[in-house]
Amino acid sequence: MPAMTLEPYRRALAVPGLRRLLVVGALIRTPVFATAIIVSIHVVTTLGRSYAEAGVIGAAATLSIAASGPLRGHLLDRFGMRRVVAPALLLSGVAWGIAPWVGYWPLLVLVVVAGVFSVPSFSIIRQAIIATTPEQQRRTAISLDSALIEACYMLAPAIAIWAASIWGTSIVLFVVQMTGVAADAVLWYLDPPLRGEDEDAPGTRSVPRRQWIRPRFVMVCATAAASTVVLAGSDLTFVAAMREFDRVSQLGIVLALWALGSLVGGLAYGALSRDVPGSVLLVGLAVATVPMAFAGSAWQLALLAFVAGLLCAPIITATLGEVARLVPANARGEAIGWHSSSMTAGGAAGAPFAGLVLDRWGPGAGFVAIAVVGVVVGLVATVVARRPATEDVHVDQHA
Repeated sequence: MPAMTLEPYRRALAVPGLRRLLVVGALIRTPVFATAIIVSIHVVTTLGRSYAEAGVIGAAATLSIAASGPLRGHLLDRFGMRRVVAPALLLSGVAWGIAPWVGYWPLLVLVVVAGVFSVPSFSIIRQAIIATTPEQQRRTAISLDSALIEACYMLAPAIAIWAASIWGTSIVLFVVQMTGVAADAVLWYLDPPLRGEDEDAPGTRSVPRRQWIRPRFVMVCATAAASTVVLAGSDLTFVAAMREFDRVSQLGIVLALWALGSLVGGLAYGALSRDVPGSVLLVGLAVATVPMAFAGSAWQLALLAFVAGLLCAPIITATLGEVARLVPANARGEAIGWHSSSMTAGGAAGAPFAGLVLDRWGPGAGFVAIAVVGVVVGLVATVVARRPATEDVHVDQHA
C-alpha cells in the first residue's frame, strides 16, 4: 500500500514558479465557477425566463467550450501561449462585456461565442504545472491544483449569489467576467513555459496523432469522461434524494461535504508515495457511490457523499498524469484539450442519463445506474492498461 507523507508537498512547493502558478490558477478558476450559477439566476430572475431556458444557456456554454478544447490545445502546441491567448482574450472579453446587458437570444449567441473563443486557461495552467515540475513531484503539484479547484468550487458560487442579492445579476455577472479577463491577462503577461527545459518548444515539430491517439490514451479520456458522468449524475441525484427526504434546504450541506471530501482526497492522493491508476480510482468512486442509494436521511447522505468525494479529485490528477506520460510534449496541449473535453462531455451526459433513471425509478436507482457506468468503464480501462506495452506505439518525448 502506498505510504503517505507531507514531504512531497514540501518538495513540490519548493519548485521555482509553482506557487505563482497555483495562485494565478485559483484567481482564474474562481470567476469560472461563479459564472455558471450567476448566468442561471440571471436568466430566470433578471430576464424572467424559465429554468429550461437557463439550462439551454448552460448547455450551450458547456458544449461550445468542449467542442473547441482540442483545437485550442493544438493551437497552443503550434503557436505558443501568448499568440493563442491574445485574440481569445479580446473576443471572449468583448462577448462577456456585452452579455450581461442584453436579452435572452443575444445572450445565448454571446455565450456560445465566448465559449468557442474562451481562453484555454485550465489547459495552460495544467500544462505549465507539468512543464515546471519534475516528474517525481508532478502528481503532488497537480493534486495541489485540484485541491485549489475544489476550494474555488465551494466558495465562488456562494460569494456570487450573495453579491447578486445586493447588486443584481447584471452587475455581478459583468464584474465576475471582467475579473476573469483580468486574471487571464495576468496569465498572458507571465507567459509560463508549456514545455520543460529538456523538451522542444511549441511549434518546433509536428507529431502525427496516430503516434499518441492509441487505445491507452483513448481509455484515459474515457475514464475521465466516466468520472464526470458519475459526478454530474450524483449532483442531480442529490437534488432528487433531498426532495424525497423533504430536506431541500439542506442540499448545500450535502454538496459542501461532497466537495470537502474531494479536497481532502486530492491532498491525500498527492501525499502518496506512488501513483494509483485512474481506472482503479474510477471503480473505487463508483463503488463508493452505491451506498448513497441506501441512505435513510439527509445526514447519512451527506456523510456518504463525503466518503465518495474522497476519490473525485484524485481521478482528475491521475488521468492528467497518465496523459502527460502517454503523449509527446509537442502534442500535450491538444491531448489535455481532449482530456478536458472528455470530462465536459461526460458531465453533459451524466445529468440527463441520471434524470431518465430518476424519473422512472427514483434516487436510489439513480446512484446505482451511474455507479454501473463507472465500474464498467473502469474495468475496461484497467484491462487495456495491462496490455503489453508493445501493442502501443512508443512515443519519443523529443519527437
